[in-house]
Amino acid sequence: MARPKEFKEIILDIDDGVATLTIYRPDNMNAFTGVMMYEMMEAFDITDADDSVKAVIVTGHGDRAFCAGADLSSGAKTFDYDARAGDGEKGRTENIEIQRDGGGRLTLRIFESLKPVIGAINGAAVGIGVTMQLPMDIRIASDKARFGFVFNKRGINPEAASSWFLPRLVGIQQALEWCYTGRVFPASEALAGRLVSKVVPHADLMTVARALAKEIGDNTAPVSNALTRQMMWRMLGASHPMDAHIVDSAAIYSRGKTPDAKEGVMSFLEKRTPVYPVKVSDGMPKFFPWWEEREFEWIGDKD
Repeated sequence: MARPKEFKEIILDIDDGVATLTIYRPDNMNAFTGVMMYEMMEAFDITDADDSVKAVIVTGHGDRAFCAGADLSSGAKTFDYDARAGDGEKGRTENIEIQRDGGGRLTLRIFESLKPVIGAINGAAVGIGVTMQLPMDIRIASDKARFGFVFNKRGINPEAASSWFLPRLVGIQQALEWCYTGRVFPASEALAGRLVSKVVPHADLMTVARALAKEIGDNTAPVSNALTRQMMWRMLGASHPMDAHIVDSAAIYSRGKTPDAKEGVMSFLEKRTPVYPVKVSDGMPKFFPWWEEREFEWIGDKD
């Protein structure tokens, strides 16, 4: 098992093709901070650049919490960015960064991941603890997990770009019920509402998550997965299926000429495990990325 860097509030381990990112604030129920945001973003930079990583699992340390939401130790000014501007937190300077939601910066980075991302939700996941999960591709919950979109109960509003992600995952009706009420609900309700793909006994959570990550890594082409991830997510906002057809056509044409396509066919015919030679680091098709990058533009009060 490799640990590419020592962080303060997360742990990143890489073993046998699977990166495990563990949220680690054991004395604070893994509550979210600015430091954690930057470290998680850096961890995804590391996993994207490492061709040995075929999938990423995100989980929380311990048995109580995945992430219990924002750290509330600042009291009444917790969500007042102007009031916290002098606290010395990285990014809190007199420029546009002060107005950017930290949870959204993290979810947008996860959205950009070139590797499949699996959430292994081991306990309480409220506020940013649940919205950070939304751009993860598959969420598996422990039967001890609890979820809560509690923002309106705190006098704020859903963040982390969840107004884009959540309705696409669970539908507008379910998304609004959870956000309007702000209630904390069990894993069974998360499953019924399609927020998670399955609920498993707590003791089995990481075994199940790792088995899924290994199934992906052992049987599918990394470049194909990187393309598929971006194609699926970005087409959620497409205005017409022609948009998908255009990208599908370019992708299948490009991929069909690669050694990966040859290996995929021959390994199937020869009834053996495939070994895909093309790497994400230098093997993405020339048309990738096909979208225009969006920049943050402040629309709120400027005084």
